[in-house]
Amino acid sequence: MLSHPQRPAPLLLALTGLTILFLLGPILVSVMAGLVNNYRIGLKSGLTLKWLEQVWANYGGTVWLSLQLALLCVLAAIVLGLPCAYALARSRSRLARSFEELLTLPVAVPGMASALALLLAYGSLQGFRQSFWFILVGHIVFTLPFMVRTTTAALQKRSLVDLEEAARSLGASFTQIFFGILLPAILPAVVAGSLMVFTLSLGEFNLTWMLHTPLTRTLPVGLADSYASMRIEVGSAYTLIFMLVILPVLWALQALARLLEKQYGN
Repeated sequence: MLSHPQRPAPLLLALTGLTILFLLGPILVSVMAGLVNNYRIGLKSGLTLKWLEQVWANYGGTVWLSLQLALLCVLAAIVLGLPCAYALARSRSRLARSFEELLTLPVAVPGMASALALLLAYGSLQGFRQSFWFILVGHIVFTLPFMVRTTTAALQKRSLVDLEEAARSLGASFTQIFFGILLPAILPAVVAGSLMVFTLSLGEFNLTWMLHTPLTRTLPVGLADSYASMRIEVGSAYTLIFMLVILPVLWALQALARLLEKQYGN
């Protein structure tokens, strides 16, 4: 006899609904505050787009800067992270395991501490210190461990190790093995790592706040500035713009990850 899937218990559905409401409620309230004339009066004051227009006029440049920063951070994480992940996945030495643990330091250490270390190391290079590239270096330091961890786990699968050994025994070169066998197999992990790197870079505040200049403000730094120096409606409108920027990219990357998982997933 065919078994019918059981419906979730009403208590479980209620708990799930309350959890979703708890998580999304503050965001919805903030978004609504950016679309009304006066937050204290609420919807009775009428809906408006003037706060969004004011945010875009004052902080529109931070959107493009943050997107460029996040995309370059993803590219750098792939270029630097994949060779590092392969070396860690195939090495059996204690040194490699120790290095793998050290990779978590930028994540565990507060962002301001990492920013201070970068300032002490490179702050004397004035041209570099005041440039977009200085913030990019900070973001790479912060996000690279996520790419390395994700792809290392994928490369350590026994099936991939066996395929690599078989290909090598048949005379395949390292380039053929890596780009013809390993890379297609770990593409879902690469996309998942890219998703984490992109979102972390786009939303990173602590490190960026220490490293930025008036000409290199990012979305989170501009958001903090708008909340601190302007009306609550302006800050809320900025939050809405932040969501409109990041959500389509997240959905696209998640769709790509699902597509690759169906095509290459084991």
